[in-house]
Amino acid sequence: MAINVSGPLQSPGAARSDIDSVLAQIRRMQAHTRNEINGAIPSADVARTSPQRSEPTDFSAMLGGALKQVNALQKASSKAANDFVTGKSDDLVGAMLASQKSSVAVQATIQVRNRVVSAYQDIMNMPI
Repeated sequence: MAINVSGPLQSPGAARSDIDSVLAQIRRMQAHTRNEINGAIPSADVARTSPQRSEPTDFSAMLGGALKQVNALQKASSKAANDFVTGKSDDLVGAMLASQKSSVAVQATIQVRNRVVSAYQDIMNMPI
């Protein structure tokens, strides 16, 4: 499941809406992951927003796609900041919004990494 943070940078009200949308997607991804780990049936909200697939999901492809999106957000944030600093753009709100989107994406990536490392450590500490 990929985080969708694309779209034009607009007013602060629209920025709040974008951030709320990203946070809602992160929460759905966390709930979906928790349900898969626990073997539980996905909640109605997760089932409604998740694409129905008959084949198993390739975790490495999904993780690689998410990392590419995070990288793209970081590049967009860097470009927006450089454009503002060099005077090519006067869109401070857009630059700050791009920076926040990048920050949220990096924090989500760090949390996923922490969860994967924790799961790995739990598996390695299991008695045989």
